[in-house]
Parts: sequence; C-alpha cells; structure tokens
Amino acid sequence: MNLIAAGIALFGSAVGAGIGNGMLMAKLIESIARQPELEGTLRTNMFISMALVEAMPIIVVAMSFLLMNK
Repeated sequence: MNLIAAGIALFGSAVGAGIGNGMLMAKLIESIARQPELEGTLRTNMFISMALVEAMPIIVVAMSFLLMNK
C-alpha cells in the first residue's frame, strides 16, 4: 500500500507542477507581449515562481522515498 501511495503522490505532484509551469509560461508570454520593455523583470519573476512551483514535486519525491522505506 505504501508503494501505491507513493506512486499516487508522485503522479499528482508531477501533473500539478506541469500544469503550474504551463500556466506560468503562458502568462509570461502574454505579459511580454503586452509590455516588452519589462521583459527582464518578468523573466526574473518567472524564474523565482518556477522554482517555487518545482519545489513541491521535489518535496513529494523525498516524502515518497520515506513512504517506500516503511
């Protein structure tokens, strides 16, 4: 059961991160199209936001390793 729980958690976090990154990139492109002069600032904010979005799957991977060891 622990392996199934770990797999479901990994699947959910991967799907969530994929959707989050897709939405983030879509809004970045839209924002750059509206205000091209802010491209540098927008890109910096995008990288910070992407790091926060990607942090959750990394945490879930660590938690699923803990689940598999029990």
